[in-house]
Amino acid sequence: EAQLVESGGGLVQPGGSLRLSCAASGFIFSAYRMSWVRQAPGKGLEWVSSINSNSGITRYAESVKGRFTISRDNAKSTLYLQMNSLKPQDTAVYYCARGGKDDYSDWGQGTQVTVSS
Repeated sequence: EAQLVESGGGLVQPGGSLRLSCAASGFIFSAYRMSWVRQAPGKGLEWVSSINSNSGITRYAESVKGRFTISRDNAKSTLYLQMNSLKPQDTAVYYCARGGKDDYSDWGQGTQVTVSS
């Protein structure tokens, strides 16, 4: 059974940075595209970024392009999201998902990111 566990969320001031991690188990991590998605209060799910299995191809939503960086360590079965220049509109629960954009098969429990002064 696939398991995804996110960590690294928290409260940060506008302009600050956070690094999210997602520890994967129960499947061959290196064989799958992986994604980050988020859900802001009162809104639907929003795709944030995806990365292919060998880190050769990354994609970003326009709203985070240039500020967020997705990466992975296949040896550690871990997915990352480095978030810089955070804005209040980045406040959301961030989820790690197995699969590419809009093609997710498994989700984590999420980690809360709050950007506020």
